[in-house]
Parts: sequence; structure tokens; C-alpha cells
Amino acid sequence: MSSTTDRAEIEVLFQKVARAHADHNADAIVDAYAPDAVIFDLAPPLGRRGMNRDSVAAWLGGWDGPIQIDARDVNLTVDGDLAFVSALNRMRGRQGGEDQDMWYRTTMCLRKTSGRWRIVHDHSSVPFYMDGSYRAAVDLKAQWDGAA
Repeated sequence: MSSTTDRAEIEVLFQKVARAHADHNADAIVDAYAPDAVIFDLAPPLGRRGMNRDSVAAWLGGWDGPIQIDARDVNLTVDGDLAFVSALNRMRGRQGGEDQDMWYRTTMCLRKTSGRWRIVHDHSSVPFYMDGSYRAAVDLKAQWDGAA
């Protein structure tokens, strides 16, 4: 299969994941991941293997209405049955009656097995202030243009 076709398939996968967040569809989110995917996401613990459907559903249930996730500065590289993507993501929605709007960083690795792309490694993070407070810098807005 061509790199162009693989790229299109991966982009569709990410569109489905974004839509699943908006629709609070835990099954669709979990289905995008390999069962033993390495996960380093924003919530504790530091890391785990696989996406737990009940944990995803509980997290989605803490939001009032749709969760909107938009990606910026997406860098996708496909080589054979492996793909690597990095992006700045903006997540918006309402929790506890309050508007939430934050940017975070994501790096993912995908593997194509049995003709299907799945996420095998997901690392999301926010920077923290190194002023001694060690506060998560969730108030930052995307400004990076990807230039070195």
C-alpha cells in the first residue's frame, strides 16, 4: 500500500477518535488502540498498558456535553507498517459546569497489523513552570510553528 493511502487511513483514524470524544463513545476510543498499547497520558499513573474501556467511559462521563479535540502542527511520518505523529492538541468542553480549554502535546506511534492501523504508543503531556512552583502550564496557547 502506498504511503499516501496509509496517511489517509491514519488521518481517518484520528478523525474517528476526535468524533468519539465529542460523542462520548468509549468503545470507539478504545478500539483505536492496540490492546497492549503503552499509554503515558495526562492523568495518573505515570504510565500503563492498554486502554481500559470503563476508565475511558468514566472520564468521558465527567464532561458536560461534547469534548472537542483539534490538532495543530501535525507531523505524520509513515514508513512501512509503522507511523509516527506529533501534534499540539487543543481540548475544549465543559466540566462541572465550567468551560475548559487547554493545549497539550502528543506523540504517538502506530502499527499496521492485519491491514489495520492502531495506536501502540501514546504520550501526551503539558509543560510545567520551572520557577519552583512546578505548576502544570495548562494556561499556554499554541504558538510553535514547528520550525527548529
